[in-house]
Amino acid sequence: MTVFLNVLLMVFAVMTIDVQAQESSTLRMVQTIPLPDVEGRIDHMAVDVKGKRLFIAALGNNSVEILDLNAGKHFKSIPGLHEPQGVGFTSEFNKIFIANGENGACDILDGSSFERIKSVKFPDDADNIRYDANGQRVYVGYGSGGLGIIDAKNGDHIGNIKLDAHPESFQLEKSGSRIFVNLPDSKKIAVVNREARTVITTWATTSATANFPMALAETHHRLFVGFRKPAKVSVFDTDSGKVIANLDSAGDADDIFYDNSRRRIYIAGGEGFLSIFQQLDPEHYQPVAKIPTAADARTALFVPEFNRLYLAVPHRGSQRAEVRVYSAPP
Repeated sequence: MTVFLNVLLMVFAVMTIDVQAQESSTLRMVQTIPLPDVEGRIDHMAVDVKGKRLFIAALGNNSVEILDLNAGKHFKSIPGLHEPQGVGFTSEFNKIFIANGENGACDILDGSSFERIKSVKFPDDADNIRYDANGQRVYVGYGSGGLGIIDAKNGDHIGNIKLDAHPESFQLEKSGSRIFVNLPDSKKIAVVNREARTVITTWATTSATANFPMALAETHHRLFVGFRKPAKVSVFDTDSGKVIANLDSAGDADDIFYDNSRRRIYIAGGEGFLSIFQQLDPEHYQPVAKIPTAADARTALFVPEFNRLYLAVPHRGSQRAEVRVYSAPP
């Protein structure tokens, strides 16, 4: 028995050292910021880089929580929302955009007073939000198939792009006019021309289902799409739509980010891990870390300006609701 226990202790020690080595070379947790009185599921996040504020859509709490990143503490709660799923911030106009799943509204708030300026109503299930800084437009995924377009300056609803299923994560080109959209219910990825406001092609996702998160490496013409069944990331060529690589990743993923300076891919999985891959070149990738986190911690935000990844951890049992802050090494 003593020999067996000694072997177990050695194995545990080796595993601990391995995890610590992975963290030190990829992402290292440097801080935790509590989210007081926040219950239920936590969804997506946005950042105010200049003001060093993090906005968190606390869906199950019907609130948006704001963190002061400079002070490293909770700053304010915006209550009375309706299942907020997506949140966006525009520094040019100092506005917060909040997409509510329950009533389909995108609420527009002043970024200083937090007073509601306007509310744009979509049919239902307003979800992910993306901002096109060049066009000064906010895009909101909603309902059984659409991207709503809002003028960021005046808050007017100026159009829609029709899709054939509910859009999950979507990504906007900065140097082009395309939007890549995950459509898990119709088992495809739609490619949209945002100027013509039409779908120009679709890519079938035949080898896996439940494609929720997505990240874009525009300079390398690569799109990273996360699937839940089975748990993997597929790398697509954005010119041809062909799959270049398939990578086994953390399960129940809801956010993926591409770190352009380090050429790394970060995946937040609700099964309790961060999966990290190194891009050797646009065709080849290798796993470099699998960092334990917490159950249902599946939403995150990577902020390259700060070299930080922020991971949302919901309250589960003795685990408090918090945001874990990870530093990416130089």
